[in-house]
Amino acid sequence: MRVVLDACVLFPTGVRGLLLDIAKAGYFTPLWSPRILDEWRLAAGKQGSDAGAEIALLSANWPEASVDPSAVDIDTLWLPDTGDRHVLAAAIAAQASEIVTANLRDFPSRVLAKYGVTPRHPDSFLLEFAHQNAAFLTELVQEQMRVAEASLGIPLNGRVFLKRAGLPRLAKFLEQAG
Repeated sequence: MRVVLDACVLFPTGVRGLLLDIAKAGYFTPLWSPRILDEWRLAAGKQGSDAGAEIALLSANWPEASVDPSAVDIDTLWLPDTGDRHVLAAAIAAQASEIVTANLRDFPSRVLAKYGVTPRHPDSFLLEFAHQNAAFLTELVQEQMRVAEASLGIPLNGRVFLKRAGLPRLAKFLEQAG
């Protein structure tokens, strides 16, 4: 399965880490465009972070993930937010089946269906994965929490960690499964 990851799931770190760990295990092929990475860099900069090193590492680790959407005429695409057309163009160019984004209102299902693309919220995407791979995903969440705890210098609660990452349904499921 080929999946475009929108900038809003590449930043913040926790969601990106979970998605890429799952991709690394071979469950899906992650995709993005240079413009999506630029949006990540801009969002991080607005919060006082420099995502340059993370983006460089991501690009080095996933060189095949970068998509050139220039073959798609972006002016023929319609989305409620014209600033998101480049994400759909990347999905079309890459022949992706899904776009994982926290901004579902900007990616109407009926519009994306014309191109064979399904919009998915990261909570829904990860919850579906958890239903079939709960133990594996629990391990990944614990590893992401260890990374976050080391960075923050404080212990974290799993459910709180996931809810703050915008993954409340996943948090509830893993709590009940564990």
